[in-house]
Amino acid sequence: MIRLSKGEALESVQKDFREKFESVDASEIMKAEQSLMESGVPYQEVQRLCDIHSALFHGATSNETEINNTVSMADSADSEDTKKLVETKGHPLYTFTKENKNLDRYVSEFLEKLENNEVDRKLLLKIREVSTHYAKKGDLLYPLLKTKYNVSGPSTVMWSVDDEIRDELGRLAGIEKEDEQWTVDIKAVLSRMQEMIYKEENILFPICTVNFSDEDWINIYIDSKGYENCLDVIPESFDKAESVKRVFDDIDGEIVLPGGHFTKEQLIAVLDTMPMEITFVDENDINRFFNDNDSPKAFKRPLMAIDRDVFSCHPPKIEPMVREIISGFKNGSRDEVSIWVKKNNKDMLVKYMAVRDKNKKYLGIMEIVQDMDFARKHFEEEV
Repeated sequence: MIRLSKGEALESVQKDFREKFESVDASEIMKAEQSLMESGVPYQEVQRLCDIHSALFHGATSNETEINNTVSMADSADSEDTKKLVETKGHPLYTFTKENKNLDRYVSEFLEKLENNEVDRKLLLKIREVSTHYAKKGDLLYPLLKTKYNVSGPSTVMWSVDDEIRDELGRLAGIEKEDEQWTVDIKAVLSRMQEMIYKEENILFPICTVNFSDEDWINIYIDSKGYENCLDVIPESFDKAESVKRVFDDIDGEIVLPGGHFTKEQLIAVLDTMPMEITFVDENDINRFFNDNDSPKAFKRPLMAIDRDVFSCHPPKIEPMVREIISGFKNGSRDEVSIWVKKNNKDMLVKYMAVRDKNKKYLGIMEIVQDMDFARKHFEEEV
């Protein structure tokens, strides 16, 4: 790596690499990169070498690549463990690997057409779905390796490369005329994408396998459900995780919710920081909560109205409309109603939303009032 960083020819270094490190485990490449960063080498420099490192290792193991679609090394215990996870139906690595296989196929098909002077824009759009694949890595794998297991190499180097690939692909997709430079650039970024597939399967996935616990993988699987499907892969059920419900431990003095936990002070501050007026009315039509963000309210909400029925807070001419909205929420015929009004010479959005639990049981109604002048002004300035 140091020889490469000093500008020595890749072919010369690759020859020595093959002779001396023919059976090296790919994870050692990542460890070497991390050691360089820990010794003070800027991550940008390591990132610049990242593709070269992969080329060195990739060239040394081309036979294994042809033999094993997971690009694992048969003599490596870590790789055997990775292979088991990759073959476990529904496991996050099972899904990541299926996405990679499809991506590699799409890229190869695109490049083959490009050699025949055909630019398949529809296929390029499909390839751009790699952004979702990279987003899952960036949100679910890299930070966990870095913060929980102190493995910072992938999060520092690979993450940056992911971003560069995604951004360059987006730039090229936005260019309408495919000239000679465009062809050179698209080949380059697709080559980097193929190298990243190799790095994931040879370096990242084995490193994750060594470090991550069953609980980690279950949490990754659960969080993965929040991402769009990509690259024509529909995630399958991971049996070990399906029966698990993630629950945060009770913490003294904190309010524990399915999505995290707050102190009471934090929760109040969050609700009051939201740039809108919030009202919650329960299933019995009783006012239960108003937020207070210290700004003048478009619709006054006196605290003495708490624990009163909501209908008593509206003038007679408005009450029938309120009753109709709530009735529709209760019988399930509607879930929300939006009303635009002019208040104090400002454009206001008043939105009523039915609040239901996971089983669709009606729990009440939330009203939000938001000043939309900022949006109107923004779009007027753009015109």
